[in-house]
Amino acid sequence: MAKSIHSLFSLEGKVALITGASRGIGEEIASVYSMAGAKVVLCSRKPEGVKEAVERIKSPYLKNEQKVLGIVANVLVPEDRKRLVEATMDWAGRIDILVNNAGANPGQGPFADLAEQSWDKVFEVNLKSSLILSQLVYHAWMKKHGGTIINLASVGGFLSTSGINAYNVSKAGLIHLTRCMAREWGQDGVRVNAIAPGLIKTKFSQVLWDGPEGNRMVERHPISRIGEVEDIDGAALLLASSASSFMTGHTLVVDGGQLLCISG
Repeated sequence: MAKSIHSLFSLEGKVALITGASRGIGEEIASVYSMAGAKVVLCSRKPEGVKEAVERIKSPYLKNEQKVLGIVANVLVPEDRKRLVEATMDWAGRIDILVNNAGANPGQGPFADLAEQSWDKVFEVNLKSSLILSQLVYHAWMKKHGGTIINLASVGGFLSTSGINAYNVSKAGLIHLTRCMAREWGQDGVRVNAIAPGLIKTKFSQVLWDGPEGNRMVERHPISRIGEVEDIDGAALLLASSASSFMTGHTLVVDGGQLLCISG
């Protein structure tokens, strides 16, 4: 059946929950979904960050301010995760799209000196919270009604990078978690995919791009620049919309060609 381009990528009538959405890639995804017609729920740890992100999204894109909600929640805290899903269901009555974007990278440095608590935290945030939130959303709505889950992985999940390998291992786990959830929940109408960004210019990644190493990476990349948050827009909208209705278990790499250069 013929579709218009608008309907193919429209999120009208959908509700999206995005974690880690007070800035950077998470806020950008929330903005794009708003423009595509979805109701969006932004989640982050700090009240001021959530409030400011909600106002930024409302101002340029939304005529109906009832289409965006900010919720302060820490994905590390079981009670917060449960409250986040319950509050979203109370507000919107459904959760069609879950974006597991919250991330952490406290374990910088070589494995030989990596503190156990740093290893634990990076896996708690990057991997465990994505599974638990997905389970909560699955049981709250998607098991009976279908939906789509998008995990924010990283090209680090395919690489060994001295100094941030705890983060890389957690993202490799997230890529495989994506495949496993897609396999188990596909018959319920739940699609699960991942986005693996390369180096994107955000505050979170500033230690990597703001300095000589960032310049060296730019010199090596086929697309000779560091990514911007807007470079994730197309992948995020594709995976959330009916345009990707036959895609699941896939990791979409958005890296400016970084993986082409792993051999030097």
